[in-house]
Amino acid sequence: MAISLAALVFAVIVGGILVFVSGFVATCRQPVLYIPLLGESCYNPAQVYWTMLEGAFGSTANLARTLQETTLLLFTGLSVAVAFRAGLFNVGTQGQMVLGALATGLALVPLGSVLPDSIIGMLVAIPLGLVVGAIVGGFWGFIPGAMKAYADANEVITTIMLNFVATGLAFYLVSEHLGDPGTGSVQTVPVPSVARLPPTIDGSRFSVIALVGALLVAVAIYLLYDRTVLGYELRTSGLQESAAEYSGVDAKRNVVTSMSLSGALGGIAGAVYVMMVHYRWQTGMPALGFDGIAVSVLAGNNPIGVVPAALLFGGLKSGSFAVDFALGVPGELVVVLRGLIILFVAMPEFFRMLGKYYDFGSDPEPVATDGGERR
Repeated sequence: MAISLAALVFAVIVGGILVFVSGFVATCRQPVLYIPLLGESCYNPAQVYWTMLEGAFGSTANLARTLQETTLLLFTGLSVAVAFRAGLFNVGTQGQMVLGALATGLALVPLGSVLPDSIIGMLVAIPLGLVVGAIVGGFWGFIPGAMKAYADANEVITTIMLNFVATGLAFYLVSEHLGDPGTGSVQTVPVPSVARLPPTIDGSRFSVIALVGALLVAVAIYLLYDRTVLGYELRTSGLQESAAEYSGVDAKRNVVTSMSLSGALGGIAGAVYVMMVHYRWQTGMPALGFDGIAVSVLAGNNPIGVVPAALLFGGLKSGSFAVDFALGVPGELVVVLRGLIILFVAMPEFFRMLGKYYDFGSDPEPVATDGGERR
């Protein structure tokens, strides 16, 4: 936790410096500062951060957009964290999310003519959509898990490649066979209203039901890995396969289980995306699966820590729109800030050395960026 907080502070400081320096090469009507020999700077870092904060939480509409992003990042962050906790690196959450979303969108369309448009119909349609997304995403996670366990294939490479396969497969199926014939876009028919998560804030599609569900999943994953025998076996199978096998644990099966569970959470993220955001599958799905990696790393792969990390990145993503619109500051600078956070989190020894030099606190627990174990 200390390393993550320190990384955030350093990222904010360095990001502010980069924003300020970038202002010297930008053009504007009202410069914020003039420095001889350097010229005029158009960007005030304090104003940028304040505008970003207002853009994320300054109104009910902004808050709804932030919480919507946070909800999706919770599921993708947990997907990555589940694999990390087992000593595995799932870079394929994006592909699992894409196929989970497609399967959910296709499975829910026929329900409009079968189920009543009421709470009873929702109690059937919404859980069904989540289950379908989890099954398809879990299967897409099962593939690299089985390849890792039984063919010793590097899961980083296989999951990256399966992202391209999933994206291409979904695009082909929708564009050639399963798309909406009434439009020229690559998208499916909208899901019926009975299969849509009810909006919580007027004017937005954010649903508190999805957020509460994501929080419950985070608690469940934490309890699974820290309070159950199965969770202990899953962790040891990924970190020390030989030791797990020696103690009688089927390490290969547990590796497959961990990747399948990780993929299932990615598929659920896709299902929630369809039922809460777009009400259909369409090409160009945002890279929430890759953002989940950043969320998990910042959280130290702790399922509970994923919650504030997802809120932070959701706020950054939501606030970047306000920064671009109100100040004319390119949204890419916010992406730079997100990258800086991960950069500093990925160098824990730097902060350990600072802590030892200034005699600050005790030696912190290592995070997953250094393998989760002392070496």
